[in-house]
Amino acid sequence: MEALIPVINKLQDVFNTVGADIIHLPQIAVVGTQSSGKSSVLESLVGKDLLPRGTGIVTRRPLILQLVHVDPEDSRKTGEENDPNAWKNGRLYKGLDGEEWGKFLHTKSKIYTDFDEIRQEIESETERISGNNKGISDEPIHLKIFSPYVVNLTLVDLPGITKVPVGDQPKDIELQIRDLILKYISNPNCIILAVTAANTDMATSEALKVAREVDLDGRRTLAVVTKLDLMDAGTDAMDVLMGRVIPVKLGLIGVVNRSQLDINTKKSMADAMRNEHAFLQKKYPSLANRNGTKYLARTLNRLLMHHIRDCLPELKTRINVLAAQYQSLLSSYGEPVEDQSATLLQLITKFATEYCNTIDGTAKYIETAELCGGARICYIFHETFGRTLESVYPLGGLTTIDVLTAIRNATGPRPALFVPEVSFELLVKRQVKRLEEPSLRCVELVHEEMQRIIQHCSNYSTQELLRFPKLHDAIVEVVTSLLRKRLPVTNEMVHNLVAIELAYINTKHPDFADACGLMNNNIEEQRRNRIREMPSSVPRDKSLKGPGGQSVSPTEQLPAECDGPKMSGGAQGEQEGGTGTWRGMLKKGEDGQGDDKSKLHSSIPASPQKGHAVNLLDVPVPVARKLSAREQRDCEVIERLIKSYFLIVRKNIQDSVPKAVMHFLVNHVKDSLQSELVGQLYKPAVLNDLLTESEDMAQHRNEAADMLKALQKASQVIAEIRETHLW
Repeated sequence: MEALIPVINKLQDVFNTVGADIIHLPQIAVVGTQSSGKSSVLESLVGKDLLPRGTGIVTRRPLILQLVHVDPEDSRKTGEENDPNAWKNGRLYKGLDGEEWGKFLHTKSKIYTDFDEIRQEIESETERISGNNKGISDEPIHLKIFSPYVVNLTLVDLPGITKVPVGDQPKDIELQIRDLILKYISNPNCIILAVTAANTDMATSEALKVAREVDLDGRRTLAVVTKLDLMDAGTDAMDVLMGRVIPVKLGLIGVVNRSQLDINTKKSMADAMRNEHAFLQKKYPSLANRNGTKYLARTLNRLLMHHIRDCLPELKTRINVLAAQYQSLLSSYGEPVEDQSATLLQLITKFATEYCNTIDGTAKYIETAELCGGARICYIFHETFGRTLESVYPLGGLTTIDVLTAIRNATGPRPALFVPEVSFELLVKRQVKRLEEPSLRCVELVHEEMQRIIQHCSNYSTQELLRFPKLHDAIVEVVTSLLRKRLPVTNEMVHNLVAIELAYINTKHPDFADACGLMNNNIEEQRRNRIREMPSSVPRDKSLKGPGGQSVSPTEQLPAECDGPKMSGGAQGEQEGGTGTWRGMLKKGEDGQGDDKSKLHSSIPASPQKGHAVNLLDVPVPVARKLSAREQRDCEVIERLIKSYFLIVRKNIQDSVPKAVMHFLVNHVKDSLQSELVGQLYKPAVLNDLLTESEDMAQHRNEAADMLKALQKASQVIAEIRETHLW
């Protein structure tokens, strides 16, 4: 059991060297208000005057005080066997008194044998960090005292609780001190030593109040009642020391400190101990053996040892887990660069491989929150681009008057017997041209995604690049430049794909011919149905004589609304069976379909009054009227043909644009990425510059390495304790 506290002190030394507080080591924190006697209690435990004294706030930085019991005859108990400065000529170094000395962490191996120098060093170190304006700091001072007159303890002296700022203290000094105290006593491995003066009411003890906030059950709180000799005449602390006022599970211990007069007259600690014992025997004879500084020291030692015994298994596990974590962290930072050429080539190759793997979907780090890489490119091709093309209506932006105008312009000065093919080609090219914009937008989206893959690889796949910010920026610049060079080539190919469709309108396309044939069959069937439904006034079984006495069939007698211009029987059959012209390709609905057509709203001037001359060139085309059957039929024929051919072209574009983007942009970048990176970056002139580590990364690696060494050493220290020593 006696070996446990030195073990914790060793661990404290190990972790103090790296300035880490990730391990909550068992210790005792002293809490109390200003001038409650905290420093006097600590000095009584040490047996020396070593702490600064004065009015107001004196302790302005946490003081971690390690008391190490040494036996000059047994060097193994010092815990300093490997310290060459503590030993000289094979014997323990002895100071002026030959038995006691102190060491600070910040002064490395310097040994203090004069405790006045220790007090001065504490004052100067406090002012160095906290200044001389009564401010506080949470950076601790580490002091180790070696003496044969102390028990093994680890104590933390904290600033006294205050309420009102004095002098030039900050206005929030109370909150600063409170936060500092809670930082230490919130540690579940910390024993709280709550110091309260006996000449105040225990119910108003700020120390017990703060301790209860973090230790509700009171399992790790020990109360110390100071200044028993300063109570008013006729009063005593019997009820308090018996635990009748405020019970504390770990108990209450009363002590008598030296007065300021005793300090000024340099009264020795031995005399103070004797006076304390005499006072307790006289005032509290029944409680004298359970109070006093010596009993407090033994109690703290016992509590700390048992507390360490309870915390040690969990502490072992915690150290092992942290060691594994820091080992992994250190590996992620990489080793210092020795062969620059090999390192650069390795990083370039790894980045290019991860970039290509992200596109192929075989990357080590795969996003789960959103689509990335090749999956997003696939989504762009088949979802975004596909839906956009499907939303392009074949006749969008094309009105009936546009179709009619195109037909009239294509006929010239003479009325045409058939619908001119030129109007169809003119209008269908105009509609096919609308597919170019979404196709170029598809190229842009794929380019943006390939740009995003660079950042994805930098963040997840190749963390080593974070070590070399200049190399990272250079790689990003090279890949961005490569993508930028491929973008115009890909756009040009997409332009050409649309231009190819516009260059030749293939009316002999199989799908287009099938659509025309189906339309012809439907039209013939509807014409026969309309003939059967003709009024009875038109004889169906008689041959009528036409001009010149020739016989005319009933079909040829149909009014103009039901039929187009008359043709000879042979010519008519020839035109209806071919695909070059489109007479009769209108899929007529029921009678009166023309009435459902929306009327054109172009204005027409009022009829000129009688007797006024009219300039016919100034009169617009009279379109604000119901279309004739011939005009309606021609427009519908053109619209249906445009729709049929547009769907064929749209299918071709939907298939060819993704292929062009993959070939000219995606696959080309994948194939030439590594060679481009090597050609641009693998140059002796820029090696040193590119492989310059960031200062933060180098600092993080050093910190991780130091912490890993500390954890490994701490694990060895704990492993030296046998299980039998714990009980």
